Amino acid sequence: MNGEYGIHNFSHRIMGSMLSRENQMRIMMLLIVTMAFVVPLQAGDVDPLLGLWATPPDDEGGQAHVEITRKGDGYSGRLVWLAEPVYDSDDEQGMGGKAKVDRENPDPALRSRPTHGLVILEGFVRSGNKWTGGTIYDPNNGKTYRCKMRLKGERLKVRGYIGVSLFGRSTVWTRVGE
Repeated sequence: MNGEYGIHNFSHRIMGSMLSRENQMRIMMLLIVTMAFVVPLQAGDVDPLLGLWATPPDDEGGQAHVEITRKGDGYSGRLVWLAEPVYDSDDEQGMGGKAKVDRENPDPALRSRPTHGLVILEGFVRSGNKWTGGTIYDPNNGKTYRCKMRLKGERLKVRGYIGVSLFGRSTVWTRVGE
C-alpha cells in the first residue's frame, strides 16, 4: 500500500484542513495526558471497603471475620470465620458442642440457621471514606441496628445505633491480611 488509506493520512486530511500543525500537536498532547490519568484510575479503582475484616474479640461470641462485598448498588457483609464456631460444653440451652446458630433471632423460623455465613451488614452506600444508610445485625442478641462505617487506613470504625448515632456503640475492625 502506498499509505493513501493509513491512519496518519486520514487524520492529516481531516484535521489538516481544519487545524494548524501546532494545534494538532496540542490536541495530541492533551489526549496523551488525559489517557495517562484515566487509565491508571480505572485499573487501580479498587474499593477499599471490600475484603475480609476482623472484629475484636468480645466476651459474648469471640472474634469473627466478616467478608464485605458489593451487593447491587450497596454493600453487605457476612460472617465467614468464627473463633468459637461451636457452643461451649456447658451451654445453658443444651447446645454444647454444636455449631452456633442464630438462636436469638426474633423470628422463630430463622433461629436454626447457621451463624457461619450469616449476613450481618446490609444496605450501605459509600460517600468518600464513609459508608452510611445500612444496618448491622448482632446474632448475640438477635437485634438489628442502624449503622455507619468510616475507614481510616486498615481500620474500619463500625458504629451501630438506635435512632441517632449518639445512642450506640462503636467498635474497630481491622483488615485481615490476604
